[in-house]
Amino acid sequence: MDGTVLVADDDRTIRTVLTQALTRAGCKVHATSSLTTLMRWVEEGKGDLVISDVIMPDGNGLEMLPKIGKERPGLPVIVISAQNTIMTAIQAAEAEAYDYLPKPFDLPDLMKRAARALETKRRVAPRPAPAPQEGEDLPLVGRTPQMQALYRLVARVMNTDLPVLITGESGTGKSLIARAIHDFSDRRSQPFVIVSNADLSTPEGASDVLSRARGGSIVFDEVADYTEEAQARIVRLLDQLGDLSPRVMATSQADLGQQMEGGKFRRDLYFRLGGVAIAVPALRERVDDIPLLAEHFLLRGDREAGARRTFSPEAMELVRAYTWPGNVRQLENTVRRLVVTSSEVEITRGEVEQVLGNQPAMEPLRGGGEGEKLSASVARHLKRYFDLHGGALPPPGVYQRVLREVELPLIEIALDATGGNQAKCADLLGINRNTLRKKITDLDIRVTRRRKLM
Repeated sequence: MDGTVLVADDDRTIRTVLTQALTRAGCKVHATSSLTTLMRWVEEGKGDLVISDVIMPDGNGLEMLPKIGKERPGLPVIVISAQNTIMTAIQAAEAEAYDYLPKPFDLPDLMKRAARALETKRRVAPRPAPAPQEGEDLPLVGRTPQMQALYRLVARVMNTDLPVLITGESGTGKSLIARAIHDFSDRRSQPFVIVSNADLSTPEGASDVLSRARGGSIVFDEVADYTEEAQARIVRLLDQLGDLSPRVMATSQADLGQQMEGGKFRRDLYFRLGGVAIAVPALRERVDDIPLLAEHFLLRGDREAGARRTFSPEAMELVRAYTWPGNVRQLENTVRRLVVTSSEVEITRGEVEQVLGNQPAMEPLRGGGEGEKLSASVARHLKRYFDLHGGALPPPGVYQRVLREVELPLIEIALDATGGNQAKCADLLGINRNTLRKKITDLDIRVTRRRKLM
């Protein structure tokens, strides 16, 4: 790697780490904690690449990007930020940053991006598109790789005309992604229309939707649930779109590919909607974002209730470990309830347990539905178990603990199926009767003999 890199960050450790890494890679480095100094270097013609934080003591790094672009049109800028929201990623894209990385960043990844930036000329003409203020309230918050990749994809597609298919479980924020694409695009001043199956129940429904949307955006919400007639009307609507027509998006909990193969979804509609596919991860797939989201909703609840609340470490540990089958929406409702019902400033683990006690703890099946193999379900639960340890290894003895978790329900269900008859149960399981008795004792299983009605 060859070139001069200008580093601007108010964190001395980050400046030191980047200076050392870039110098070892063969670059010259100028590092500062001041945007004023950075801009002076840029104006003096120094630097082939800028790496800048967003929040600095003397200003906002994102606000400097247009000035850097005007002064040095070919100078690439990599933005790094601890503000891990979709707002930051989109603002960086709007301001024509070469790249955006959340903190904490992976140093080898940043070095690769820096090497590419030094070889690539930055685009010259930035789009003057200020981000709307209401975006700050979007709960699209996360620093995990899954969410950062999603942010970048949204930033890339928002000003294209390609249709967008947004998939994900209930409560993951699919409609928020659609809204963000609209609100940060060139169509933001035009209508944003969410369409349901009922809106297309009449022959005039499609034309009514089109007239409401004008040149804005149409979102076919949970399109997999639409009737065959509604799907046909969407196809006819899409076929008549012209140059000044609205942007088309759709959301779906179901796998439309499987629906299509099963004859439940029109093939022609599937390919018309699938211009860009955006998969929104379930909350259990981005465990490290749970505390961040919980704090986000806690602050929002504080504003509504007029009182400050915090989670105790034990309470936050439980919030992080819960499977959240209802995803972000369930987490938000739970936190808002805790803000209202908690008697003290600090929310305790017991209060969290009480609220979650009446809610489902099991995560829903995905993809295969009822046809999902047991091994796939077990694999998902095991992966989550390892993920919950935050990169560290679980305590020793995983093998026996997992076997015990599987054996206990298997034997209990088999005993129930055989009416508590241990001889029949052992035969059903294919094990020795004495072995079964030992396992019943070891697992502390209560056996009740009864006549099994078949």
